[in-house]
Amino acid sequence: MKVISVVGYKKSGKSALISALVRQLSGFGTVGTVKHMGEEYLNPEEMDTRRHFGAGADIFIGITGSELVSFARNYSLEDALDMLCDRGIDFAVVEGFKESSLPKIVLGDLEEASNVVIRIPEDIGPNEELTASLAGITLAQPDRYTLEALIKKVRKNPNIRKAGAIGTFSGIVRELSGDTKTSRLEFEKYEPEASKVLDRIRDEIKLKEGILEVLIHHKTGVIEAGEGIVYIVIASVQRTEIFPALSEAIERIKAEAPIWKKEFTEKEEFWVHDREKT
Repeated sequence: MKVISVVGYKKSGKSALISALVRQLSGFGTVGTVKHMGEEYLNPEEMDTRRHFGAGADIFIGITGSELVSFARNYSLEDALDMLCDRGIDFAVVEGFKESSLPKIVLGDLEEASNVVIRIPEDIGPNEELTASLAGITLAQPDRYTLEALIKKVRKNPNIRKAGAIGTFSGIVRELSGDTKTSRLEFEKYEPEASKVLDRIRDEIKLKEGILEVLIHHKTGVIEAGEGIVYIVIASVQRTEIFPALSEAIERIKAEAPIWKKEFTEKEEFWVHDREKT
């Protein structure tokens, strides 16, 4: 899933620009949107939603004949994006969240935003040329995947009709290792070589007898304890072909891909490959 954020001051034209961008992106795939609502309550006290929450519910889902709406407590922007990704959405357009690390389209003279990919004057309304350019910027963003999204992608493979099994591997950040407590890891890829290596591993495993599809996604950046690092999804004709392929894939990623890991413990922080050399 490609993600882009649009930020700017109130009445800077964000909603109009997002609507135009969504229309443009919908020609390439499915689109989901996320909006920062400030401190507004979307579920007034007189609504059943608030009554259910008051009784202890964590998630409320309302369904009509043609629509579904969900209210949840204690969810973040990352949770919202993962929900869209789990649904197999191709593009997420986010309005607001200027403090996030997402790539941003900035409208006007808003300064307090990081990872800015383009700035647009407020007085330039959305037009076909502009929205086509912004769609191109969105298409160029890195892919975001969840394990569920990769499984959905595998299921779309026409060869899935021959499959007898889908196997997955999820590498997560280990918090406790003996007496050492790790709070987070940070990963850096040496690109484009890292992506080339992952593609080669995928292609070579896919050539093995009975293997129908192989998908690999390795995250970069800071990953907190307990969160996912790498996802591998493999479809095969027989279940017995799954396990050797999954094992080979993760061992080859660790041995061959130029991806570096920095570990943050209670006592220190260090690059793991530097420790392994000594």
